[in-house]
Amino acid sequence: MCIINYIWSWLFSKKSELLVVCNTLNDMDHHKTETRINFLQCLDTDVCIYIMSFLDDPADVVRASAVSCFWHHFVIANGFAKQICLKLFPQLSRIDVVVNGSTGIPSSAEAETSTAMKCENSETDHMVYASLLRAITGSKVSRKDCIEYAVSASSTDNFPDESITNTLHPRDRFIRRPSYWSSKGQSKPEVPETLVYKLRTGVWAITEIDIQPFKAFFQHGRPIYSAKSVRFRMGHPKSKREINSELQNLPLQKPVDDKFVWTYTSPEYPMIQDNVLQPFMLPEPILCIGGYLQVELMGRVQRQEIDGLFYT
Repeated sequence: MCIINYIWSWLFSKKSELLVVCNTLNDMDHHKTETRINFLQCLDTDVCIYIMSFLDDPADVVRASAVSCFWHHFVIANGFAKQICLKLFPQLSRIDVVVNGSTGIPSSAEAETSTAMKCENSETDHMVYASLLRAITGSKVSRKDCIEYAVSASSTDNFPDESITNTLHPRDRFIRRPSYWSSKGQSKPEVPETLVYKLRTGVWAITEIDIQPFKAFFQHGRPIYSAKSVRFRMGHPKSKREINSELQNLPLQKPVDDKFVWTYTSPEYPMIQDNVLQPFMLPEPILCIGGYLQVELMGRVQRQEIDGLFYT
């Protein structure tokens, strides 16, 4: 009953978008007792779906499905767990079908004629999307835990001293030595560079990526080698064979971008030429189940005094 009362009070807080008043109190021996009413059975289905559509917390959907058998079936039949998933992560709309591994994909004829099959499919969808939400919202990890290891850089000036692996250290000095990645020098400032990382196994909702340009404190004038702008991609290898073999054995200083299918590309963000951690907020949370991250650094702003070339 506490959940029903919560929904009523929540509806009133929505400034009378939908006004439903239920007065079912009776006097009995000078004590007021409240008659319990299941509003899902009292209102039209469309109205109930409209009310429930305002739930935007995955925990509320789980609680609603636990109120009673009727509520449980109502939540599943109308796919509220899937709706919240799609609201939080629009890229999940690309999923064509959810398959139960033990039963396989039902034919379209079976799906259309069998009510039992429809119920089973709805139950499977609910379990999958509810599990996704639980995995995402229940994850308590630090930001750096998202990246498992560095895969490769499109170029490296002095390998291994200036390797991409240095970018995973939180400070610009590591074991009393400068810790940074540097590209090879270019005469043209528009030449881009890419860094590729393997994401840890698991479900990740990526909302922000932080980058700190390096200040060469050992060079005259302490120049800062940043890019003009940055863009991010996420995806997976083109070949499953490469996941556990070739990719892990490639040289860190050679490009591997052509070995991936990039399913997400972010907008282009301007970078500041400053030695500070710069946060880049993605337009929407990006759901990754493992996968790979590419950081594309576009444009160069700093020449190196010793050779007159541009570096990132």
